[in-house]
Amino acid sequence: MGIVIPLEESKNKHASVKPLVELTKADMERVNQLILSKAGSDVQMIPEVANHLISSGGKRLRPMLTLASAAMFGYTGDHHIKLATSVEFMHTATLLHDDVVDESNLRRGKSTARTIWGNQASVLVGDFLLGQAFRMMVEVGSLDALDVLSTAASVIAEGEVLQLSVAKNMETTEDDYLSVIRAKTAALFAAAAEVGPIVAKTTKAERNALKSYGMNLGLAFQLVDDVLDYGGKAADLGKNVGDDFREGKITLPVILSYRRGSADERLFWKNAIENGESSDENLEKALGLITKYNGLSDTITRAVHYGTIARDALAPLPETPWKSALMEVIDFCIERVN
Repeated sequence: MGIVIPLEESKNKHASVKPLVELTKADMERVNQLILSKAGSDVQMIPEVANHLISSGGKRLRPMLTLASAAMFGYTGDHHIKLATSVEFMHTATLLHDDVVDESNLRRGKSTARTIWGNQASVLVGDFLLGQAFRMMVEVGSLDALDVLSTAASVIAEGEVLQLSVAKNMETTEDDYLSVIRAKTAALFAAAAEVGPIVAKTTKAERNALKSYGMNLGLAFQLVDDVLDYGGKAADLGKNVGDDFREGKITLPVILSYRRGSADERLFWKNAIENGESSDENLEKALGLITKYNGLSDTITRAVHYGTIARDALAPLPETPWKSALMEVIDFCIERVN
């Protein structure tokens, strides 16, 4: 079941990540080479597991944010290459760990590493990638960059634990949920965008602008992902529509629909999410309730709100192709629901 929601607030009807891809193309080639190099190991299973996920076709948006946010301030060294690679390794490690925690079988349309090599290998290879990420951060020699990325790593882990504490709990509030995604998703977006200006030795205000941009872009990105799970297509998602529902995940469309529903409807959500009654029939009923209570459209409204904050964060900076590309990424992330 696909639900298309018009985005009247969007200023750009055909937003694309292509301008950012083109601007960072040469540097991303260097990042990709470094990824392959640093994912190597004499322990055969490590590169097998790492390359399975690394080569699975993600957009690499987070490392591109690092590259762009350094280049937009005129940085010409190579520290941003190592930091962008560190960011991607941190992201890959969290995906490996996430799939174990969530018991997921599909990631970007492919079998997850845990289904091929097992949970233990997935966790340990994720730990290896985190170790490699920190080695590269140290090589860069910037205590500020190391502080930002290491803090993000601990915040992400806190987010994972916080998500466990609210898992399958229908009393989770919107504020609780935003705390989870701020830590789990947005923190790495913020850190990825902030370390660019750090190595470019910009002002504190410019650094904070990119940090705010990344944080709010990350929130918008995750909220749109939540919408896509109930209103997207399997081919676009790289997983099955309704996987969040089947896994009993508490996401914003569910929270809004639960809180706005009748006593009987709230009982349905409790049985479906907390007791695991997630049949295809119940998924259809869940979709109906989410539609009835504007769960998707209101989640998109929240995403647009955070996108606006991200846009305002960049607004005072000089007009450059890099700034324009980062602005367009905001619309691109939100317009995925179309």
